[in-house]
Amino acid sequence: MLDVRRLRVLQYLATHGTVAAAAQALYLSAPAISQQLAALEREVGMPVVEKRGRTLHLTPVGELLVSHAEIVLSDLAAAESDLEALRGGGRGTVRVAAFSSAARKLIAPVWARILAAGEGAGATPALELVEQEPDHALEALRRREVDLAVVHGYTVLPRDFPAGCEQTKLLEEPVLLALHPDHAARMGIAPGETVDLARLSDSPWLTPGAESSCYEMVQRACGAAGFVPACRSRSSDFSVLAALVAAGAGAALLPHMTIPDSTPGPISLHPLLHPVTRTVYTVNRTGTSRRPDILHLTELLLETARTVAAEQGHAAPGTVATGTVATGTVATGLAGAQRDAAGHY
Repeated sequence: MLDVRRLRVLQYLATHGTVAAAAQALYLSAPAISQQLAALEREVGMPVVEKRGRTLHLTPVGELLVSHAEIVLSDLAAAESDLEALRGGGRGTVRVAAFSSAARKLIAPVWARILAAGEGAGATPALELVEQEPDHALEALRRREVDLAVVHGYTVLPRDFPAGCEQTKLLEEPVLLALHPDHAARMGIAPGETVDLARLSDSPWLTPGAESSCYEMVQRACGAAGFVPACRSRSSDFSVLAALVAAGAGAALLPHMTIPDSTPGPISLHPLLHPVTRTVYTVNRTGTSRRPDILHLTELLLETARTVAAEQGHAAPGTVATGTVATGTVATGLAGAQRDAAGHY
C-alpha cells in the first residue's frame, strides 16, 4: 500500500524542482524529504529519483507515480471539500492571484461584499490577494501558493491551462482601439466607427510591456492586419496607455475592463473589424472547487462578472470626454457596436 503522504512529497518535488524548495513548501526539513523519498522507494521496490550532478530528478517510475499522485491528491481534495460542506464550514482564507484589471473590477467589489457580510461569517471566506500576470498566477497555483487564480486569454492568444486544474469562465469582453479624437479625425474615422487595424499600420503604437501576454495580443492582432506595430511607448499599466492616447502619443488596444474611469484628455474608442475578445477565467486545483469558501467566492465573482458584462453592454465605443471614460458614460448608442465587436455584449 502506497503512503499518500509520501506521494505528496514526490509530487511537491516534481512541482518545485529541488529538495530544498519542496521542503520549504511542505514546512519540512530537507532531511525529512529525503527520508520520505527513501521510504517511498522501499514501498515501490524501485528508484523514484536519481541524482544528476547535485540535483535529484525523477526516474520513469517517479514520473509514473507523480501522474497518479495528481489524480489521488485531487480526489482527496474533493473528499475534503465535500466533508467541509457537510460540516457547514467554509470560513477559511482563500488566497487569490489576479491580474490588475480583474483585481480592480472583479475582486475589489467582491471584497466589499464580503466585508459587508462580515468576513469569515458563515460560508463567507476571508481573502488574501496578490496581483500577478496570468502566467505567474498559474505557476503560483501549481505551486500551491494560492488557491484561486484569475487569468485571461485572447481569441488571438488562447490560454493554456496546466494539468490538474479546473477553470470557470467569468466573462468575455471586447478589445477596443483607442485613439485621440484628433488622430481619428485626421484618418477620417468617425466616433464609434468599426476600424480595420490595417489603417493604423503607419501610426505610432502604445503597447503593454514585452513580458506580458497582452503585448503578444497586440503583436498578433496587428500581424493579422498585415503589419508590425511601431512601438512608441511600452507600459504594462493600461491606465498609462490610456493617458498617453489622451495626450495624442499614439494608438492602443485596450480590453474593456482596462479602460480607466478618467484620463487627462478625451479618447475615442472603436470596435475592431476583425474582433479580438478577451476571456476571463477563474482557475483552481482539481477537487477544490467544491470547497465551500472557494465555491462561494467563485459564485460572487460570477455575479460581479455579470454586472460588469451588463455595464459593458450599455457603454459603447465613441468619443469620450475628459474625466468620463468609465463604462456607461457614453451617451450614444454603442451597445449594438459592442455586440458586433465581441459577439456577446
